Parts: sequence; C-alpha cells; structure tokens
Amino acid sequence: MIQTVTARAPGKINAYFRVGPPREDGYHSVASLYLAVSLYEDVSATGRDDEEIHVSLHQNSTAVADRDSFPLGPENLVVKAATMLREHTGHYAGVDLCITKRVPIAGGMGGGSADAAATLVACNALWGTGLNREELARLGARLGADVPFALYGGAAVGLGVGDDLAPLLLRTRTDWVLVPASYGLSTPRVYGMLDRLRANESVTTPTEVDPAMIGALLEGDLDKLAPLLANDMTRAALALAPELGVVRDLGEAAGALHALVSGSGPTLALLARNQEHGAQIITQLSDEAGVATLQVHGPVPGTVILPAFTDSL
Repeated sequence: MIQTVTARAPGKINAYFRVGPPREDGYHSVASLYLAVSLYEDVSATGRDDEEIHVSLHQNSTAVADRDSFPLGPENLVVKAATMLREHTGHYAGVDLCITKRVPIAGGMGGGSADAAATLVACNALWGTGLNREELARLGARLGADVPFALYGGAAVGLGVGDDLAPLLLRTRTDWVLVPASYGLSTPRVYGMLDRLRANESVTTPTEVDPAMIGALLEGDLDKLAPLLANDMTRAALALAPELGVVRDLGEAAGALHALVSGSGPTLALLARNQEHGAQIITQLSDEAGVATLQVHGPVPGTVILPAFTDSL
C-alpha cells in the first residue's frame, strides 16, 4: 500500500529585526525575534516505486495566484530539502511532494522555509530515516536561516544570520492582522537596497534583541510592546514599494497598535489588542479601503505530522 505522510509548518513574523552591515561572506548579522503564527504550509509526501522527486501544488494553495508560473523544479526548496535528506542518510527513495501554500510568496514570512521544514519532517517519517529534530534543523540551516525556526516554532531570538536560535518561553498570545501584497519582494534585493540607503551611515553589528521588548512580550503588555516593535528592513521595503507606507498608515488609522513589515516584506503585520480587536481592524480596512487581510495569532508550535485522516484545509 502506498503511504502518505503530511507535515504542517508555520509561517513567521519578525516582531523585531535589526540588521548589521554586510559581512565578508555576503551575509548580514541580525538580531531577530521570530514569532511563529497560525498561517501554515502543508507538504504531503507519498512514496514512489522509483527514485524520482516530483512536486505538485494542492488545489487549496490560496497563496498562489498564478499556478502556471509557480516553480516546481529543482529550484524549489522542497526538492532541495528532500534531496539533501536522501544524500545525508543514503536513503535514495522517490517521493511525490504536494504543497499546500497559504503563506504569502516572497512576503517576508518564511513560507519557502516552512515548506522545507515540512518536507524534512514528512520525508524523514515516510522513509524511516530516524533523524531527530536537532539533526533536521542542522540540515535545514543549510537551506536557509528560517528553516530551523520553522521546525521548532514558538518564539525565539535569532542571532548570527538568524539561525543561532534561543527559544523564548512565551505563553502570552498576541493577535495580528496580516496585509499580504499582490507581489513579492526578493530578499537579496531588499538587503541590497538597505545597504545602499545606509552607505554613508555608521552601522554596527547587532548582538541582542532589545531586552525591554522581550520583557513587554513576556508580560503581555501591549502598550509597552507596540513602540518597541522594529524592523530595519522597513525603510528598504518602502523604498522599493512606496505604497506599503500608505497601507501601513491605513492600518494604524484603523486602530492597529503598531504596523511593521515582516522580514524583508512586503507583508505588513498589524498588532491588535486581541482577536476581537483584530476583527474590527479587518472590517475597517475592508470596508473603507478594500484591503485584503488575514487574521493570525502566535506563538504556535513548529512543524508537526498531521493525522492520516486530516486533509489539507
């Protein structure tokens, strides 16, 4: 009987994101506070009789506007993740990988990294390769700094290039309204713009996330937290897509406690007081400006295997 394993991984927002100057290796050191939120990617892995890796999109992939242009070849992170796991373990089995995409593509929320994390967990279970979460995270880090966090979920401080993770034992829920754009922004392009904007500025390497911000988040004090939310990438994203500033202002005018770009953008994250307040913000943005939104909360767990009877919702 052909077996299928489905894994679900969360998208993330960066509630805090400081970026250092470019390093000799071309990367940037960062200080980030990652928050896994309730917007998920699913990857179903089904065994094959050969050694081929085949990728498809599930019909419920709400984040994909143009299915024909979505890359399903070797450049897709799910293919890279499955290939890497095979090479690492020597288990050269084939697999059909079906992705259900809900996280905005190239939106600064780590959707591709969530796909990679889900693929590692699903294939590890399907093939019985027996790697633990820490081993999968080390593999995933080779695909991108956000992959280990998608595996662990919750909340974490990320240093280095973002993959040096320190879990944050956060029990307080925060509610957010996401405003996805109809386009994506290339992460390298946004970093490049940030470097150009700061060419004549003195930029230091960040070594920590603001302790006051962490304290406010742990306490659940949203009035303290809101002004401490920060993202150095915002100015670069706004330089590349000035209309984001208009939407940000609309969000704050609708009652959001703070609006910031997540990661490299262009997704905007609006902090709400609670779920009901978030619904009010959504109503106002929809009625007065016709802005499309998503309501999420965090923190949520990292990548999990779904029960066999659970379909991709």
